[in-house]
Amino acid sequence: MAEKNEKLFDQFPPVTTEEWRAKVDADLKGVPFEKKLVWRTNEGFNVQPMYRAEDIENFTTTSSLPGQFPYIRGTRTNNDWLTRQEIPATDPAEANKHALDAISKGVNSLGFNVAEPTAETIKTLIEGIDLEKVEINFKSCPCKAIELAEALVAVLKETGKTEVFHGSIDYNPFRPALKHGKEIDAATVAEKAVAIIETVKEIPALRVLAVDSDMLNNAGAYIFQELGYALAWGAQYLTLLTDAGLSIDEVAKRVKFNMGISSNYFMEIAKFRAARMLWAEIVKQYEPECCCAAKMVAHATTSRFNMTIYDAHVNLLRSQTEAMSAALAGVDSITVTPFDVTYKSPDAFSERIARNQQFLLKEESHLDKVVDPAGGSYYVETLTVSIAKEAWKLFLAVVEDGGFLAQLNEGKVQQAVKETSEKRHNDMARRKEILLGTNQYPNFNETAAQKIENDGKCCCCKKPEGADAAKSLPAERMASDFEALRLATEHAAHRTKVIMLTNGKLAMRLSGILYTSDAADA
Repeated sequence: MAEKNEKLFDQFPPVTTEEWRAKVDADLKGVPFEKKLVWRTNEGFNVQPMYRAEDIENFTTTSSLPGQFPYIRGTRTNNDWLTRQEIPATDPAEANKHALDAISKGVNSLGFNVAEPTAETIKTLIEGIDLEKVEINFKSCPCKAIELAEALVAVLKETGKTEVFHGSIDYNPFRPALKHGKEIDAATVAEKAVAIIETVKEIPALRVLAVDSDMLNNAGAYIFQELGYALAWGAQYLTLLTDAGLSIDEVAKRVKFNMGISSNYFMEIAKFRAARMLWAEIVKQYEPECCCAAKMVAHATTSRFNMTIYDAHVNLLRSQTEAMSAALAGVDSITVTPFDVTYKSPDAFSERIARNQQFLLKEESHLDKVVDPAGGSYYVETLTVSIAKEAWKLFLAVVEDGGFLAQLNEGKVQQAVKETSEKRHNDMARRKEILLGTNQYPNFNETAAQKIENDGKCCCCKKPEGADAAKSLPAERMASDFEALRLATEHAAHRTKVIMLTNGKLAMRLSGILYTSDAADA
């Protein structure tokens, strides 16, 4: 029997990286290590099959603690993120009932999409809501952002809640450029942004400058693209408004990042960690009076790009892993997109499931009890640094080419994302990118035409004058080509038959399919 003070691991001699590599090479029997085991990411860097302590020993990113600059490990010393639910506010009274019901079921953050932002509308929407405990976020057409800010301030002053209110107004002046290719005037953006910040100066915890990079995510952008452009977007606000006479503290404390989450689990954890670090470094260059101005406030929404109409319940699996990666990464709030949003307005059931997905992460998995659990992981730390490098390259390229707004007006941002989206659709068609239930293990017997009530697309603002479709973001989801084909067969007089080919390699025998004409049509 081992002596009492003998350490267990003293019985096992250390194994060097060289010894591991020699063993792997022997097992590969001549197949190149890099070809067989090294993964080339869409973000432009290689991922090794194994990482060790020596791989991160020179990283400066591992030296800080949660709540400390540069906030790579989080801006807080806890991980209790807010659970958000989006509520359409076409009918303010009904929206208020909807909101109070959601709050009674555990939601502590609300998102209202307001068509007509009057003081009466705002007052009705927040009636009966404890503003000290529930975060309120408003979205409206960019042209109505000032009206929305004025209405909200008037209501909060009347109720004496200016100091306790926390939330956001989604002023996104770049939305018309991204959605419709409309050219944006920098002077107008700066003028309106200054006016909004001045309007809400008595509400310290209200963020009004939106970086809606979830738009890029839902258009098919790669992770490094979403992050790189998001940083350039935020930096554009800093430049425009400090040039207009505001201090960096006044501007940075009003910026909110609304980011998407893809299903690339570990990459997304790394993305949010890298985002906080890079944003803190950008703000630092403007020399704020308080380092707290460099804290990123990030809201995360599960992606629509990878959601499907067919086999829609698989959307739950995708959104669950997405929400989990955002939670582990330490975001401030999360919206889980209801699984049926691609073909209908979410109902009580799908909204309940979306809420419960987050509650499972908190109450069953206790992810809110540990801050930055991925910190120190050789793999995640390496991914964080690698994604940060690629995003930083893109950020610098945008800045050197005139800045985010200039590239938007020239259509360069939209074109870059469009090229990525096209590549991902091609990769889907060739099954280089897999979407479960669509191009891998589809349910051949399922029909979907009868359940479609809408096209699942956002229509938050009308097509403006001066729109240029060639300079707009793509709107097609990853499954759209496959779905169009399957829906066409459902509408045909004689539905096509599907034959399973048992030819070729095992993977192809298991899931290869061929669409062929019905015998009656031959």
